[in-house]
Amino acid sequence: MSCRNRWNRMTSISRYGKCLALATLPLIGCSQGGSQSDEVLVRIDGEPVRMTAVDSLVGDRLAQMERDYRQERQNLMEAALQRVVRDRLIEKAAAARGLTSAEFIAQEAADQVEVTEEDMVTFYRQNMAAMAGRSLEEIRPQLREYLETRELNEVLDSIGETLKETHDVVMLMEPIRADLSNEGSPALGPGNAPVTLTEFSDFECPYCRRFFDTLNRLKQEYEDQLRVVYRQYPLSTHPNAYKAAMASLCAHEQREFWAMHDILFLEQDSLGVEALKRKASRLGLNEEEFASCLESDRYATQIERDVQEADRLGITGTPFVFVNGVAVPGGAAPYDVMKEMIEEELARAER
Repeated sequence: MSCRNRWNRMTSISRYGKCLALATLPLIGCSQGGSQSDEVLVRIDGEPVRMTAVDSLVGDRLAQMERDYRQERQNLMEAALQRVVRDRLIEKAAAARGLTSAEFIAQEAADQVEVTEEDMVTFYRQNMAAMAGRSLEEIRPQLREYLETRELNEVLDSIGETLKETHDVVMLMEPIRADLSNEGSPALGPGNAPVTLTEFSDFECPYCRRFFDTLNRLKQEYEDQLRVVYRQYPLSTHPNAYKAAMASLCAHEQREFWAMHDILFLEQDSLGVEALKRKASRLGLNEEEFASCLESDRYATQIERDVQEADRLGITGTPFVFVNGVAVPGGAAPYDVMKEMIEEELARAER
């Protein structure tokens, strides 16, 4: 789960005197969804209309379409690759017994596939909109075949996972990686760590608070193998989030970002300006310098940069986490999901 409703851009217009332009780079950081070229698309009485004019109108939508396409393509290729691996492992297992793949499957899986009348009725009722008005009786043979094939593939997938345990399967296909501009952002951990975790977060978001606990476990477990980078993404729905973000960067100025980061999440119910100043005092910061920084909005440009980066990446809520540029699904992902992704990246680093 994650917090939604981004930082209000109209607020940024009044605060900085300019609009936060929504950059349209796709998730993987290649070309922008709307091309930035000066290509001439049409001429009106000899005057050119360039691609940038079209991009200003539909660039956001084009970028989202490109992100969706690339992700769907990646998902399709990964699913197909898993199927290929499964079938190759079954071929090897069959050959070891002197059987064909079909004979092996008949022995191992055939008696595990059973489609009942209740299964067909349930599926039919749940998918009536796709049946084009045809009755169950009309499509019964095709429906049974479809459900049997689906169930057989589930059984074979399970067999394939078991076979992986006795074979050296090294997945080399790279996932989609975001091109993150983390330079200058608060970071914890060695610069040469094999895994970098980048979190776009909001100090007032309850789901970010939940992920804070997960992050602490990961930092303890992986120590020198993990570098953590914090990116600011205060949401418009959280009235204290912007000043809390500013406070963290004012503390960073005095080399105490992570101490402030921790206390902001631990005391999430007290993020007003005066409460922020008291936290700074408890951390031993120079109170006058901190107050001056907090009141001046000195780091507005840095916060704006992070928000723009999040928009460029198609982020719509917090927390949003990347592991070596690979987007973590599901917002405040549980520890087991994070651990699995980190382990995958550590394994890739050793290949």
